Amino acid sequence: MQFPKRAEKGKSYNKRHTKNCFLFLFRRTCNGRDKVLILFLCHVPNSKSVSFFHYKTTNSKASSPSIHSSTISSIAQTKMRNNDHIPVHHVHGPNPKPMKLNRHHSVRYYVHRVHESLTTRVSKMICATFLGLLLIVGLITFILWLSLRPHRPRFHIHEFNMPGLTQNSGFINAVIAFAVSARNSNQNIGINYESMEGAVFYRDQKIGYMPLLFPFYQEPKNTTEVGGELSGASLTVSSERWSEFQSDRADGSVVFRLELTSVIRFKISSWESKRHTMHANCDAGVGPDGSLLTNFKDKRCPVYFS
Repeated sequence: MQFPKRAEKGKSYNKRHTKNCFLFLFRRTCNGRDKVLILFLCHVPNSKSVSFFHYKTTNSKASSPSIHSSTISSIAQTKMRNNDHIPVHHVHGPNPKPMKLNRHHSVRYYVHRVHESLTTRVSKMICATFLGLLLIVGLITFILWLSLRPHRPRFHIHEFNMPGLTQNSGFINAVIAFAVSARNSNQNIGINYESMEGAVFYRDQKIGYMPLLFPFYQEPKNTTEVGGELSGASLTVSSERWSEFQSDRADGSVVFRLELTSVIRFKISSWESKRHTMHANCDAGVGPDGSLLTNFKDKRCPVYFS
C-alpha cells in the first residue's frame, strides 16, 4: 500500500485505494492545536461487513512538523498484523455517517425476494381462512346431524291369529288377522307414508298379500296402529300347505313371518327427504289354538331399508 510521503497542514487525503482498502486522512487546527485523524477502512474478502480502525493524534503547536507517512504505515501494519484482522470500532458522535456495504445482490433480487415473501404470506392466509371456514361448516353440519338425524320407525307385533287352524279342512275358509304398531320416535321429524303393503310368509313362501292403509303423515313422537285381515283371494293356502300347518301344530307351534313394506319420506318443517323403501319383518308363532304365543307378543320387529 502506498501512502503520501508527507501530510501537509490543512489538507486531507481521501480514498487512497489499494485493492479492498481505503485511507482517509483528516487534519485541522483548533484553538492553537493540530488534530490529525487517520481513518483506515477495509473490506475483508468473503465477508459481508466492512471493518475499520481510526487513529487520532494531537500536537500542541499548530506549526509542528507534519506527520510522516512512515508513521501512518506503521500504525496500519500494527493494526493488521494478526492474520490481517482489523478490529471493528463503532463511530461515535452526534451525526455518524453510515458506511455503505458492498452488496452481493442487485435491487431486482431483493424486490423478487420481497414479492415472493408477500405471495407466500397471502397464500398461507388464504389457506388458513379456507380451512377455518371448512372446519366451522363441518362442525355445524355435525351438530345438526346429531340433533336432526332421523331414526327408523319402530314396529311391534301385538296380534296374529289363525282361527281355523284347529280344523282339518280349514284351508277352505282360512283367515289370518294381525295387528302391528308403528312408532315414530323422532323428536322433530315427521314421516310421510306414501304406501304400505303386508305379506305373510310360511317357510319363506308367500301365502298372503294385501295393501294396508292409505297414504298418511305421522307426527313426531306418535304411534299408529296397523291392522289387516287376509282371507279368500288374498290368502292362498292349498291342502298340502294346510297339512304342513297341522304337522307343525302337532309339534306345538306354527311360525309365520309378517312383512310390512312401506315407501316413506322423512319431513323436517317444509323439507322432505327422498323416498325410502322400508321393510319390517315380524316373526309370529301361533299355538295349537291358532293364537299368538306369549313369547312373540309385543316383540319388536327388525327394520331395514332397500
